[in-house]
Amino acid sequence: MDARIASDCRMTSPTRPDDRPRAESDLPAAWTFFRQWLRNPLTVAALSPSGRQLARQMIAELPHGTERVIELGGGTGVFTRALIGHGIRPQDLLVLELNETLYQHLRTRFPDCHVVCGDARELEAIAARCGFLAAGPADAVISGLGLLSMTRRTQADILNAAFRVLKPEGRFVQFTYGPKSPVGRDLLAELGLSVRRGGFAWWNVPPATVYVYTRNRSRGIQAVRADARA
Repeated sequence: MDARIASDCRMTSPTRPDDRPRAESDLPAAWTFFRQWLRNPLTVAALSPSGRQLARQMIAELPHGTERVIELGGGTGVFTRALIGHGIRPQDLLVLELNETLYQHLRTRFPDCHVVCGDARELEAIAARCGFLAAGPADAVISGLGLLSMTRRTQADILNAAFRVLKPEGRFVQFTYGPKSPVGRDLLAELGLSVRRGGFAWWNVPPATVYVYTRNRSRGIQAVRADARA
């Protein structure tokens, strides 16, 4: 597990020019993202940032009336920008990014959001330290993480962490480049989760499918007479 967990839990103020990584700060976002993929192909899930069509598909899966969102794997901020454009207030948005360069890019670009360099497996602790949970659980988690390339154990840790900070009816919205859900049916059954397929972004590079994960609905509990319990 990466030791850099929640290195900055504040809503950040704009980074001064002298504080920015000079070699990367003024490059276009796509080039920054591609360079990080070259350096870390196992941790950066794609060659290029997600496109606007995919961002719209992800936003469309938010629960009605969503106000507070957590984003995993903020990247260059495509989903972050779309969430703010959708009406999510920056102070009600927590963005996690493990890659240091992309994290610096995000905190400069979105100074009013909670932007944290941290591991998604530690989401519950990070959200608590940031004070994000003071107003209660989140309505949704949007994920740009490469779940498809992760081990079953890592997937379980991330999903468990995410649903611990979600409302009972909250949603975990994930996209994948693969032909099916990146989380297997056996793991979903183990975690008590259901999945449905959302939209498909044809124009994304590469094309991507959106999946929505929710808790299974609890079965109704039958009343038991007092004399039957005696």
